Amino acid sequence: MVAMDVESTHTLIERSQAGDDAARDTLFRRCSERLRRWARGRLPPPARDITDTQDLVQVTMLRAFNQLPRFESRGQGSFMAYLRTILLNRVKEELRRAGRQPDGTERFDIPNDDPGVSTQLQEWQTLERYEKALESLKPRSRDAVILRLEFDLPYQEIADEIGSPSSNAARMTVARGLRELATVMDGERG
Repeated sequence: MVAMDVESTHTLIERSQAGDDAARDTLFRRCSERLRRWARGRLPPPARDITDTQDLVQVTMLRAFNQLPRFESRGQGSFMAYLRTILLNRVKEELRRAGRQPDGTERFDIPNDDPGVSTQLQEWQTLERYEKALESLKPRSRDAVILRLEFDLPYQEIADEIGSPSSNAARMTVARGLRELATVMDGERG
């Protein structure tokens, strides 16, 4: 870990909001790499020729950093969740754009008997249940779960991001969040 990586994202945000360009650059590098790792493969194949991962990350970072002076942190870990939300909205914009012809008709013509359609529908329904269940978690638990599941951060980095005293405390926060997430998702299935 580089010496500057020890500084929390929360502290870098505060310094950036105060006009510290070095903190802003460090924050940008750290978050864009994490977001790039997370974003790989998020764009479905039909839309990939329109926008690649790097473009999605750049637009997401630009939007986030334009709003940085007004960003209100909910605490450690909330900035990565904020970036994730912006990126997901950007992916949805691309899907809407990719799925329509200039005249407004659907571009993708998938036969109804295609077994892939059923599988895709189940995946989208699961994703919708997951997103809804995430929203039901307390912010700290939600951020910890997102940082672990979606950004694949090690527990020590999660601890640094959410302000946990240790990697074991972060592991417990993630575990409790995952149990609650599973309970909510199971309840929505029935």
